[in-house]
Formats: sequence, structure tokens, C-alpha cells
Amino acid sequence: MIDNRKKGEIRNLTALLPLFRPYRARLLFAGVFLLISAGATLVLPMAVRQVIDQGFGGNDPAGIDRWFWLLFAAAAVMAVAGGLRYYFVSWLGQRLVTDLRSRVYANVMRLSPVFFESTKTGEVISRLNTDTTLVESLVGSNVSFALRNALMLLGAAVMLLITSPRLAAMMLILIPLIIVPIKIIGTRVRRLSRIGQDKVAEFTALGTETINAMPTVQSMVQEQHESKRFSDAAEQAFIASRNRIRADVLMIVTVILLSFGGIVFVLWMGAHAVLDQRMTAGELGQFVLYALIAAAAVGGLGEMWGSVQRAAGALERLLELLHAKPQIAAPPEPVRLPQTARSEGLEISFDQVSFAYPARPDLPVLNDLSFTVRPGESIALVGPSGAGKTTILQMLLRFYDPQQGRILVNGTDVRSMDPQDLRRMLALVPQDSVIFSGDVSANISYGRPGADQQQILSAAGQAHADEFIDQLQDGYATYLGERGQRLSGGQRQRIAIARAVLLDPPLLLLDEATSNLDAESERRVQQAIDDLRRDRSMIIIAHRLATIRKADRILLLDKGRLKAEGTHQELLDKSELYAHLASLQFLN
Repeated sequence: MIDNRKKGEIRNLTALLPLFRPYRARLLFAGVFLLISAGATLVLPMAVRQVIDQGFGGNDPAGIDRWFWLLFAAAAVMAVAGGLRYYFVSWLGQRLVTDLRSRVYANVMRLSPVFFESTKTGEVISRLNTDTTLVESLVGSNVSFALRNALMLLGAAVMLLITSPRLAAMMLILIPLIIVPIKIIGTRVRRLSRIGQDKVAEFTALGTETINAMPTVQSMVQEQHESKRFSDAAEQAFIASRNRIRADVLMIVTVILLSFGGIVFVLWMGAHAVLDQRMTAGELGQFVLYALIAAAAVGGLGEMWGSVQRAAGALERLLELLHAKPQIAAPPEPVRLPQTARSEGLEISFDQVSFAYPARPDLPVLNDLSFTVRPGESIALVGPSGAGKTTILQMLLRFYDPQQGRILVNGTDVRSMDPQDLRRMLALVPQDSVIFSGDVSANISYGRPGADQQQILSAAGQAHADEFIDQLQDGYATYLGERGQRLSGGQRQRIAIARAVLLDPPLLLLDEATSNLDAESERRVQQAIDDLRRDRSMIIIAHRLATIRKADRILLLDKGRLKAEGTHQELLDKSELYAHLASLQFLN
């Protein structure tokens, strides 16, 4: 579930603080060089005052030389310290954002399927890319500049008080006229930034969804329609960004105008003080420079404030992903099946299970369902569309938990087990096999990265995948392309079966493994399935007669209920629904 932390709060930026802990030394170096750079900058006006009052007024060339050398030394220290500060701060920004991006992605990997029922994949990608970039700009540069400006403002304010308390007091009176507009406009910037990021996520999600469905889009001749949808979504993101930019400009103009307007007024008073001999020209020059430093710092802080607001909005969206909790999680002390129990096979029991998907709680998918799969037994699930067949496999993998009843593995309730421990005992071959953009070996060993080449060859042989792999240009090193587009449907399916074989699970789950294949591909995949029946339990969802006839038992499901069970011939004799389905689907 999404974390419901208060939106738009700058204090949410404190969530970044734990990320700094491993890099305290570099943070300390950055702080030291920040102080040195700021200190060198604040020395400059003092040197200028001495040049004016003592150098020019005293007609002392040697004195002027000393003060100019001091000016150069201060500038040199400021340059070197500033460069080192920039290096350490930029390094920290890159490092922290990399850590944040990795943590968010790792948490997304843990989330249950129910999370993705309400969250688009493109939106998650947008948050990982666009939002982390905004946070990177904040941590990598903006925070550094903001701290430097804050330090300069503080130092300049102290020196202004020392130089001329009367003029400094006048400036302090004017400060609220600057801060209040920053606060008001900054709140609007933060809100508009959040809206803008949401709009970017929307068109990113739309683009990702459409590109992944490109064959369907083109076959339906909807290129122009989808292009317009994307263009409209991108235009909405532009409008949101434009509104945010306008607010940024308003903030910058207001801050600079009020800041320098106040300074001009105070300097006007200072000029009259020099004429009345209440100040020296050097003191006024020093005051002017400190006032300029203070004004530049305030202006910089105003500009940085807009960036901070945008980063706060982006971080809110990242924190939602980082703090999202999986609905399916391991209990505090999970029960683990003994290794001997796994090797001897698994007994699977559904005990009066009722279930409805969280997005559709009023539409039950399974109703008081009970059945048992004995160790080494092959079970076929058949039934009309919507009978709950695929849902059974998803619940065995513990993507969802039942609202009522229990699912038992060797007598142990799966809710008392670690989901990952449970899934290591199962292997799923889905209807639409997923092929990753690596080579053949990497795809077969995806669930077992440490497998050696001989194990990969053996798994491919058992899945009858070696027949076509050996004919590929680079054999097992052949790059398969995104989503395995270089392979046929039957070849992708046999790669998926080889992947499952390599895991050597005690329970194999097949979800319509042959439904979309031609006759030759189906024959080869079916042969691979037949070879896998030995020494393991198997649950098969199928519509093809050849796939289910060899099952030890067939379970007939309808509307989430078990209607009948038996062999193919037994069900033909005693179930009109099964006979009807056989005539429509199995025998075509």
C-alpha cells in the first residue's frame, strides 16, 4: 500500500538524512571546504575597506600592495575551497541518488501484484528516472549552494551589524518584506511541481504501455490515435511545467526586486551618513559589499527555494514507493519445510478456499474450493473462462492469500511460510513466456544464476529446446533481443520450460503452455511436458486434449467451484459440462 505521509512537506526531505550516514567523512570534507570558501569571501570587503581608508587616504603604496595581495590570497583560497566543495558535494549527490534509486527499486521488487493493479508500470519508471533526477539536483548542487548562501547571509549580517548597527537595523526591518513573498509563492511552486511530475508520469506510463503493445496498435491501425493521446498527455505536462516556471519567475523577480530595492534605500541613508561624517568612505564601501553579499545570498536562497520545493514534491513520490508495504510478506518466524519433505515431493491441499481479487471484492473467483494434489501426481485443471484456474496457480505462488480457508503444503499453511521459500519449491511456465534481453544461457539460468553450462545444456535437452538452440548463429550465446522477438512462440515456450527444469522443483505449474502454438510446436512442447511428469507433482491448465488426457486426475471447475473430478473418460461419462467443453475445445 502507498504510504499516506503528509503531502508537500519540506520536512519530508529529512528522509534523505539516513542515506548520508555511510559517507560522513566526505560530508565533513564538504562542510569544511564550504566554511573555508565562505570565510574567504567574507574577508574581501574588509580588505577593500582598508584599501580605501588606509591605502588611498594614507598615500602608502606599500600598504596598498599588502592589501591587494590579501585580496588575491582570499580569492585564491575561495576558488580552491569552492572547487573542492563542489567535488565532494557533487559526489555525494550522485552517490545518494544512486542509493535511493536502488532502494526504491528493491522495494518495488518486493511488492505484491495487487500494488500493480492500481499503479502503472510507466509511472514507477517515471519516478525512478525523473523524480530521482530532481532529488539529485537538490543534493548534488542546490543544497550546497543553499548552505553556502545561508552561511554568507549569516556572516554578512554579522559584519553589517559590526560595520554600522544603525544601517543594519534598517535592513533587518526590511527582511520580512522579502521572506513573506518567498513563503507564499514557494507553497504554490511546490504544488505546481507535484502536479507537473504527475503529468510527466502519466505520459510516460501511456508511452510505455503503447510501445509494449505496438503489434496490437499497428494491427488495429491506431497509430494516429495513440500518437494524439501521447501528444495530448505531453501537452498537459508542458502546461503544468509552464505554470510552475511562471511561479518560479515570479518568485525570483519578487525576491531580487525587494532585496535590491531595500539595499538601495539603506545605501542612500549610508551616503548621507558619509556626508555627515558619521561613517568613513571605507566603512560605507565595506557595508555596501556586505549588503551585496547578503542580497545575493537572499536572491540565491529564493531561487534555491523553488528547487527545494520541486525536489520535495519529487521525493514525496519516491517515498511513496520506498515505504509501500507488500500485502504478502513473511511472518516474523516463518515455518520452513524440512529438506527431506521437499525431496520426497509435495502434497498440496486447498481447504475450503474462497477468494476475490482486492480490486474486485464483490466478484468472488474461488468459492469454498477444496482439493488435494498428492506427491508425484499430475493434475489437470479445466473449465470455462473465469472458472478460477489461473487464480489457483497465483495463490499457490502466494501472490494472493485467500479471504477464507487455507492452502497447505505438506500440511503447513502457506501463510506461515516465507513466500520466497515457498516459491523456490515451485516453477511456473506461463502461457505468455517472458524472455529477457540476454542470451540463451542467461534466460535458461534466470532462476538459478549459478548454474554451470552442463546443467543448462541438460535442462535444454529435457525441454527439447536444444533442437533449435544448436541451430542459432551463436548457439547458447545468441542474444535473443527484447522480449525474445527473434524466437517463435514454441521456441520461447521451450526456453521457459528449460528454465523451470533447471530449477528442478518438486511441483511444476503449467498455465496454458501449449494454447497458442502450432501443431509441430505443440507436439514438441507436449513431449517435453510428458518427460517432466516423472518424479514431481504437476498442475496443468490446458484446453488441449493431448495435454490433459495423460493427467492422473482432471479437476473440472466452474465459477470457482469444483464440479467434478476423475479421468478424461470418467468425466465424459458423468459430467455434461465436461462433455460440452470437450466437444467445443478439446477436440478441435
